[in-house]
Amino acid sequence: MNIFSPRAKALTNTQQIIEQLGYVQIDTISVVERAHHHTLWTRNPTYKAPQLDKLLEQKLIFEYWSHAAAYLPMRDYRFSLWRKHAFLNGQLEHWYERDNQLIHEVLARIRAEGPLMAKDFGKTEKSTDWQSKPSKRALEYLFMQGDLMIPYRKNFHKVYDLTERVLPSTIETRPPSEQEYVDYLILHYLRVQGLAQETDFGHLIKHIKPVIKQAIKRLLAEGQLIELKLNQQTWLSTPENLQGLNQPATTSLKILSPFDNLVIQRERLRKLFEFDYQIECYVPEAKRKYGYFVLPILWQDELVARLDCKAERKERRLVINQVWTEARLQQPDEFWNALLAALQQFAQFNCCDSVSGSWQ
Repeated sequence: MNIFSPRAKALTNTQQIIEQLGYVQIDTISVVERAHHHTLWTRNPTYKAPQLDKLLEQKLIFEYWSHAAAYLPMRDYRFSLWRKHAFLNGQLEHWYERDNQLIHEVLARIRAEGPLMAKDFGKTEKSTDWQSKPSKRALEYLFMQGDLMIPYRKNFHKVYDLTERVLPSTIETRPPSEQEYVDYLILHYLRVQGLAQETDFGHLIKHIKPVIKQAIKRLLAEGQLIELKLNQQTWLSTPENLQGLNQPATTSLKILSPFDNLVIQRERLRKLFEFDYQIECYVPEAKRKYGYFVLPILWQDELVARLDCKAERKERRLVINQVWTEARLQQPDEFWNALLAALQQFAQFNCCDSVSGSWQ
């Protein structure tokens, strides 16, 4: 591919977004376009879904676990080794029971046969908890502890291969020290999110909080972190982030994924934006306040509404079930005009030709 071609430039843009964010969460729910595509499109309206597959194929990103399954920049691969080694030495426990013999057999087969999917193993096996078969659990063990990587997917199903056959030879594989890893968690988070409190770092990473507490004290003493007051609370940031303060609010309207990096930490979201948000697909229908898969709406740098919609792909229609606005919404006429325009773009992103339903 010509590096100066529009396709190459678009691919580079997507790679840079992932590197800036640090990860893009993968999710299987497809009421609208899946979360990993949605998150990238929100930041670049020219994004196309095949770009992720291409970046994976070119080994510019890799699939692993952040706080959840995610695509991560290949340049940050060595920072995934902390978790992998923790699984390997027993510091972290997998949610599946370990079967060392089966793990050895699965690894040996992939070494001999090449890339395989879970369905290539144990066709007579019976599923147990959460419909997972023993060989699938062994594959996930090998994946989480770093023996296997996912070079690509087929119809969204993982394909597993030996890490040594997937990882580019130029990638550094020296594990980070504890201090390097924790500094990365803190400083990279602040580069992306701007502000944080101690509890925000290392989201859902076990056994890391005491180390983070000590690292924050050290980074504050070194001047790499600063403390700020906001909403009558103390927040952490960096001197570099102060340069971005007092920028004019963006006038664009963004329909966000429930798994977007901005909104995934719900308590932080409530403190910063006064936006109490919960994805309700995991809530019994009778207890839902809004809807199955409600999307937050960002406008003029505030979260001011939420949208319940569904992409009816066979009919190529984006169906709007309801829109709820926050009491603090200012300039409602301008908001609705912006939302109508955004819904047309969102419909196109979801391969829909029209928008129908109620939204005002």
